[in-house]
Amino acid sequence: MIGFYILIGIISLFSWLVSNTLKSKFKKYSQVHLRNGMSGAEIAQKMLVDHGISDVQVISTPGRLTDHYNPQNKTVNLSEAVYNQRNTAAAAVAAHEVGHAVQHARAYQYLQMRSKLVPMVSITSRFSQWMVIGGIAFGAASGSTGIGFYIALAGLAFMALGTIFSFITLPVEYDASNRALAWLENKNMVTREELAGSKDALKWAARTYLVAALGSLAMLLYWALQVLGNRD
Repeated sequence: MIGFYILIGIISLFSWLVSNTLKSKFKKYSQVHLRNGMSGAEIAQKMLVDHGISDVQVISTPGRLTDHYNPQNKTVNLSEAVYNQRNTAAAAVAAHEVGHAVQHARAYQYLQMRSKLVPMVSITSRFSQWMVIGGIAFGAASGSTGIGFYIALAGLAFMALGTIFSFITLPVEYDASNRALAWLENKNMVTREELAGSKDALKWAARTYLVAALGSLAMLLYWALQVLGNRD
């Protein structure tokens, strides 16, 4: 168990470092103004047009780092700063989110898998851990591993679904970034310096998903040991 806690500590530290580095990178590249003078919204709209996508709307959404693509209503949602600003960070984020729209239009396999899991994961993630804890507690209180074990086992299954979702998210995010960077470069939308900044920013953004996936896997293994290791 000590080894596990050390692992969790390392993942938590890495998560903190990645999060802080990401904020630092976006702050840095938000100060690098695009030579072409285009805003994030204009970048997104042009990328959609260049890929022949006419049924996706680019809209502004409140908040910071709230950028996302919604496949349900086909909207590229850009945070207010990204939507309006004309810098390297805004270009990178806008192009990345359109990358998801391109994935949707091209029926990218991992995006389709992820979309199918969203409804289930949004429900099961709320109570999977509580089912595991409750099952263990019930088994300990009743002095039997029967019902409690199966409740905990169901919780583990739900938790495993969330972990699978986290790992499926990785190729979706990396592919969207690759599509974004390829378009920015091939269409000469950014200078060499601006492209390097976009790559750096998206690299650190992707690492947040990697840390989340590793953390999810670590927690799954921990609770699996608690449930399966304590069974008579």
